[in-house]
Order: sequence, then structure tokens, then C-alpha cells
Amino acid sequence: MSTSDRLGDASGMGGDGSRDRMAILAGTGQNVIGLGIFVVASFGMNVLIAQAFGKGSAAFGQITVATQLAFVAGAATRFGMDMAAVRRVAIEVGRGEGGRARAIVRIAVAIALAVSAVVALLAFLFAPSIGSLMRAPAGAYRAAAVALVFVAIAQVYLGGSRGLKIMRHTLYAYWIGQSISWIAFTLVGWAVFGRTVQVTVLAYAASWVFATAVAWFFWRKESGRFPVQLPAEPGEARALIRYGAPRAPAALLSQALFYTDLFVLSVKLPAGDPALSIYAASVRVSQALVLFLTAVSYMFSPFVADLHERGERERLNELFKSITRWTLALTVPLLLLFMIAPGPVLRLFGSDYDAGTAWLRILLIGQAVNVSVGAAGFILIMVGRTTWDLAVYASSFLLDLAMALLLVPHLGPKGAAIAQATTLVFSNALRLYLVWRFVRIQPYDRDYARLLIPAAIGAMAMLVVHSILGGPKWALDLVGTGLVGGLVYYTVFLLFGLTPSEKGAVMRMLHRTLGT
Repeated sequence: MSTSDRLGDASGMGGDGSRDRMAILAGTGQNVIGLGIFVVASFGMNVLIAQAFGKGSAAFGQITVATQLAFVAGAATRFGMDMAAVRRVAIEVGRGEGGRARAIVRIAVAIALAVSAVVALLAFLFAPSIGSLMRAPAGAYRAAAVALVFVAIAQVYLGGSRGLKIMRHTLYAYWIGQSISWIAFTLVGWAVFGRTVQVTVLAYAASWVFATAVAWFFWRKESGRFPVQLPAEPGEARALIRYGAPRAPAALLSQALFYTDLFVLSVKLPAGDPALSIYAASVRVSQALVLFLTAVSYMFSPFVADLHERGERERLNELFKSITRWTLALTVPLLLLFMIAPGPVLRLFGSDYDAGTAWLRILLIGQAVNVSVGAAGFILIMVGRTTWDLAVYASSFLLDLAMALLLVPHLGPKGAAIAQATTLVFSNALRLYLVWRFVRIQPYDRDYARLLIPAAIGAMAMLVVHSILGGPKWALDLVGTGLVGGLVYYTVFLLFGLTPSEKGAVMRMLHRTLGT
């Protein structure tokens, strides 16, 4: 019997595996909704910026680099305290001592605040030099310096909530709150102060201030429900720092991994070259492919920490296989759409952005491998192998940087795309090996073959629609190809992609939902 069948049988019996899976699916469903809004809002914000500053402007690329530097720096300066909060809170709740959660997160926030404030001050003081290097206004990097502090703190509070296996706080504060408020603050800022790169990045900082306030409010509300509030254990701060020390540079490198080639390209291209903005848009589109992976990984993380701490490896292995296959299954339609109709997708940013179609297809190869490996990186972190996690990111960063420096001068954006795709393949293969070595679990079983028929038929449907609608009416092409291809894929997936036990579980859920 395959893993999926065992899990399907558990769902019928109400076993622990079923409860875990249903909790993950429920949290993932919430996350997908929030991430869907985040993707649409972020996409809309990118299009808004591209359209507002006009064709041929380097502003889109400058804003992308500045805001992503703030996000990357925030990931590093929270010193791994977001993942430490997830892990420690999940373990304490599993032990029946959830009342200690608030004290743990309070210490984690203090550590993240101390580190991020120092880095933000240095970034603020050296903003003119950074701006000169990146060929962007110094004011943009002063605003980015402010943003990074709140990026760090907000994520620690949200990590604590995820440790409680609550995903909706991440939706309210981050996926929905931060992304939509950035649009709102930007429009207000443009109306009051003018349409500039500096104002746009400052609005980004304001959106993270808002997200931090929302994250803090909901964390205080949920963590206060434990009947007894316990103090942190002796040495908790030292333990958090020891755990977070490798996570800090690893988090920095994990974010830099998606943008190292972009940064190299921004330095190598002539000032004002629109290719930078087109490549930045291609990177943003390719990252939409990890929508479902991110949704599942965030919800899966506390279960990894809890089950591994209690030694339930087989249960963890079954969950890993199940959620990875479902993550890939949900991602396939998006991958097919981006591969088959990359031009119309990029035209959303502007009429000349379809010049990046070849770059986008290359980037998608790396992201497809990333999705197929599943939450392997989160597993390494949640079982405490943070040093090895750092080793993966360090070697991957060096590979990406070396390839970008080698290829970009000769191939331009195409070389940058090759560098990123190659690096993602390497890093995920290494991560998969380490999960097997240390935890003895892996995400694959024979049921993956069930995805081939839906993927093939969905691709054929998209190719037919794209060939019919392709032309000057690119928006109709994009919508028609996506809707028809997605409908065909999911229909075939329900018929052929599910195991018998999964079909039974789906039917039981439908009957319960419809009250029949």
C-alpha cells in the first residue's frame, strides 16, 4: 500500500495521521487564500510601479532592488528568531507547557530587535554609498533601513503564532496586510509627496510597520489564552542564540539566493538599461511558482518540530510524502501557463516586457525543481540542523555569485537566469540528501506518476488555446489559456491523479460540506 493510501485510510478512521493532515490542509487552505491575495497584490503593485514610471525607466528595477535588500536584511537580522519561535513554541505546546510560549517569543523578539536595529543604523548612515553603488537615490536606502527592523520583528511574532499552529495571523499581517497596505501607502505618498523612488520605498517601510502592529496584536491575544503563564527556562536566551547563530547568515543567503544574479546584473548593465526592470519582472513571476510550497511549508513546520521531538519518524515521513505530492499537483497548472504563455504574462508589466520570455522559462526550470523537493529546507531547520542548513545556502550563494559574474558579462539577463536556475537545482538536491541522511525521510513514492496524465492533457489544452488566441489581444490569450487549461488539468487530476482512498476522502468531505 502506498503512503497516500495509508493516509487516505487514516482519514477514514480518524487517526493521528489524519488529524495532522487535516490540520495542515486547513492551515494550507488559509495560507493559499492569503498567498493568492499576496501574489495578486504584489503583482498589481509591480504593474502599478512599472506603469507609473513609464517605459524605459529604471525606477522599477531600483525599487525592486531596494525593497528586496530591506527584506533580505530583515531576514538576516532577525537572527533566525522567527524559525526559533516556531520550533520552540511547537515543542512546548507538544509537551503540554504552552504557557511558556509568550516568554520564549518575548526573548526572541528582543534578540531580533537588537540585531536589526544595529544593522539598520549602519545602513541608514551609509545610504548614500549604497545608493551610489546601486545607482539609486540615497533616500530609497534610508527608507529601506527603517523597513528592515519591522520586517524582522513582524516575522518573529508570526513565527510564534505558527508554532501554535495558527496560520491566519500570517494572512492578516503579512500576506494580506503588508501587501495591500503597501499599495495604499504608496498611492497616498505619491499624491502628497510626488511619484518618486524614495516615496515608494518609504511606503514599503510603512507597510511593515503596519504588519508588525497586526502581528503583535494577534500574538498577544492567542498566547494569553493559556491558563497558566510560565517563565522561560533557564538559559533560554543562550539556547535561542545558539540555534539562531547559523540561521542568521542562512536566512540572509536564502533570500539573497533569489536576487544575487539580479544584483550582479544591476551592477553590470549600463545605468538606466530597461533590461534590469524586465529581468526583475521575470524573477518576480517565476517566484509565484512557489505559492503552494510556501503555503504548505509554513503550516508543516510546527508539525515537523513536534513529531521529530517525540520520535514519530514514520508519521513525519508519511506527511512529507503526502504534502509534497499535493504541493506539486497544485503548482503544475501555474508552471504550464508560465511556460506556454510567458509573453502575455510579462505583458502585464508593460508592452516591452515580453522581451524576457526566454529568461522567464529558464528561471522556471529552477523553481520547478524547488517545488518538487518540497519542504526539505524547513525540515532541516525544524529538527535543529541549522549548521547544515547554513552550509547549503553558503555553497549555493557562492555558486550563484560565481556563475552570475561569469555569465552576465557575456549573456546579460540570460546568463543571470541560467545562474539562478542552476543554483536552485544544486541547492535542492543537496538539501534532499541531507534530510535523508539526518532524518531518514524523503518525499517521493510511486503515486507521483499519477500527475503525468493530468499534466500532459492540461499542457495540450493550453497549447491549443494559446495557438488560437495568440496575437495582439494578449490579455484574452492569457485569461483564456489559464482558465481553460486549468479547468482541464484539475478535471483530469480529480479523475486520474487521486488514489482510490483520496477519492473516497474527497467525496466524504463533499458530502459533509453539502450536508448530504
